Amino acid sequence: MAEEKKEPTWKYHRFLDEAGDTTFYGKGNALVVGQEGVSKCFILGMLNVKEPLEPVRERVRALQSAIANDPYYRDVPSIQKKINKFGYYLHAKDDIPEVRKQGFELIMATKCSFQAVVARKVPKHFDGKHKGSSAELYADLLSHLLKDKVHKYPRFVLNISQRGNTTSHTNLTRGLELARERYARKHFEAPVQNEFVFNVQTPTTEPLLNLADYFCWAVQRVFERGEIRYYDFVKERVSTVLDLYDVDNYKGFQNYYGPKHPLTSANKLP
Repeated sequence: MAEEKKEPTWKYHRFLDEAGDTTFYGKGNALVVGQEGVSKCFILGMLNVKEPLEPVRERVRALQSAIANDPYYRDVPSIQKKINKFGYYLHAKDDIPEVRKQGFELIMATKCSFQAVVARKVPKHFDGKHKGSSAELYADLLSHLLKDKVHKYPRFVLNISQRGNTTSHTNLTRGLELARERYARKHFEAPVQNEFVFNVQTPTTEPLLNLADYFCWAVQRVFERGEIRYYDFVKERVSTVLDLYDVDNYKGFQNYYGPKHPLTSANKLP
């Protein structure tokens, strides 16, 4: 009897990272959303690499090594700090423009797609729906990323950028349970209880998380600053962005964005 053909790894692996923070309140319980150093939204994104993973990892490692060893970058503080502490890795927030260009060009040379869920930081949702918990907020966003996948794959591996208690196994399982509940409500049937594996990692141990970071940052710049140049460069790779609490555009699912309905500078949050 012929052996059953195994699915290539890239078909059931995904890579998750986030952008923004989950801070709502400061000293004296004062609302600080949008103030200096505090984001207006929290974004969770998922990268799907559609070609063999190890060659793409090697391309990321090669670029990181080239940057770390390039004399042109020898005196750049953000690069040298990482080299001295962890070893250099791509991180869009810290990278200088020349490096960012190389990072985005690497993305465009890779067969991949990206989807994200954007949560505007609305206090009534955070205090009520999420019980004032960053972990609950993260689990809710994760459920939206997974709700259309709980029935598709016999085994699904999520490689997730480590983020404190929000990426604990308990909280990730909570997000998966919410995803299954959302699927059941929409389809009036329980999803298949397939195997989900949570592989929590760091950007230095999983190079593909660095590409997910770049996508998240590009989307974040649209919502935080109305800056679309980075998103526009990669938008053909961005399959879906869900602006979760954009109540003005719920009708007709206009709060879902993609190549045919792209984000624009008008998506900047007030």
